[in-house]
Amino acid sequence: MIALSDYLILGAILFCISVAGIFLNRRNVLILLMCIELMLLAVNINFIAFSHFLDDTTGQVFVFFVLTVAAAEAAIGLAILVVLFRNRQTIDVDDLDLLKG
Repeated sequence: MIALSDYLILGAILFCISVAGIFLNRRNVLILLMCIELMLLAVNINFIAFSHFLDDTTGQVFVFFVLTVAAAEAAIGLAILVVLFRNRQTIDVDDLDLLKG
């Protein structure tokens, strides 16, 4: 049987990888969005683990809501990236800091 600490360690490792990805790669907006999604999935693993080990379905229901919001956020983020790439021909963070039209 897999213990609760194993799930928590996996969630912590995924969360640390995503934080490291955000700090190491500040150039590409697409990779930043992927790191944020990985961060949300690490938190969802913790919710599911606690929900399973406490025999409560509240955490599992909450994960469905978080995944729904994450899917909407990813769709909107990718749509914004497509518009930015069409207008500026780049998705580099340093080139996107100007808010001029």
